Amino acid sequence: MAADEDSPSDRLIRHRLVDRVYHWTMATSVLVLLGTSFLPIAGLKFPWIDAHWIAGVVLSAAVAYHIVRALTRQDPRSMLIGLRDLRAAVRATQWVLRQRKEAPQRPGKYPLPQKLYHHGIAILILLAIVTGILMMAKIDGPFWTRNPYLLSSNLWAAIYVVHDLAAMAVLAGVMIHVYFAIRPEKLWMTRSMILGWITRSEYLAHYDAASWKAEPVDEGKPAIRR
Repeated sequence: MAADEDSPSDRLIRHRLVDRVYHWTMATSVLVLLGTSFLPIAGLKFPWIDAHWIAGVVLSAAVAYHIVRALTRQDPRSMLIGLRDLRAAVRATQWVLRQRKEAPQRPGKYPLPQKLYHHGIAILILLAIVTGILMMAKIDGPFWTRNPYLLSSNLWAAIYVVHDLAAMAVLAGVMIHVYFAIRPEKLWMTRSMILGWITRSEYLAHYDAASWKAEPVDEGKPAIRR
C-alpha cells in the first residue's frame, strides 16, 4: 500500500463509530452466551446462569437498537437481495468456471455473501432471543419470580429444541465469520470494523462507486477523485 493511500485524506468511511460499537457489543454478548452455554457441557463447571441471561438481555437490547437504527437512520434497502444480486452471482460463477470472459461487476457496499450471512445470522439470533426470553420464566431474576408452569410441557420442549438448535447454528456462523475475518485478503475489512475506514484504492478495487458512494473521513473532500 502506498504511503499516500494511507493518509487521512485517502480514507473513506465504511463503518461509523455507532455501528462499530453495536457490532462489538453484539459480538461480545454472543461470545459470552456461547461460552456460558457450551463450556459447562464440555465439563467446565462454573456459575453460568446469571452471566448467560445478562448477556442475553444485552444482546436483545443491542439488536432492538440496531433494528430501530436500520429502519430510521440507515437505508434498509441496501440489505435487500434483488435480481441484480442474483444475476451478479450467476455471472461470477460463470466467470470462475471460465464460461464467461468478462469479470463480474463489483458490488455495492454489501455483496450477496454478506447479505446472506447477515439474514441467516439475524434469523438465528432472533430465534435465540425470543426463546431465551421465554426461558427466563424458569429462573428467578431481580424483577421477576420464576414460573416454570407458564407454558405446557410440550411448548417448553419445543422452545428448548429451537433455542439449542439456534445456538449451535450461531456457533457455526461465528466460526465461519472469524475464519473469513482473519484471512489475509480480508484483513482490510476487519480493520474497517475496528477503525471504521478503508482506503480509496480498496474502495475502487472492491466496490461499484455508482452503487455505493462512500463518504470520506474528511467530509470536506470528495469521496472519489475523477
